[in-house]
Amino acid sequence: MPFIVYSHDAWGTANVGEFTGLEQAREVFNALCNDRWYQADGGVKGLSIVESNAHGERTVERFSFPGGQA
Repeated sequence: MPFIVYSHDAWGTANVGEFTGLEQAREVFNALCNDRWYQADGGVKGLSIVESNAHGERTVERFSFPGGQA
């Protein structure tokens, strides 16, 4: 079951990385939530962690930057 970290912006969704464990995905997710470039960019609306398995995908965690909606 991979966990995928996505970034969301006005152009769509980008895969930031795939991880075998949720803790690994959370480390990257939290680092990006606190990243000064992501915070100041204005184009990045948010981030999410999605669990992908044989039954589909489910959002585990979501974060929206001020003024954005992930």
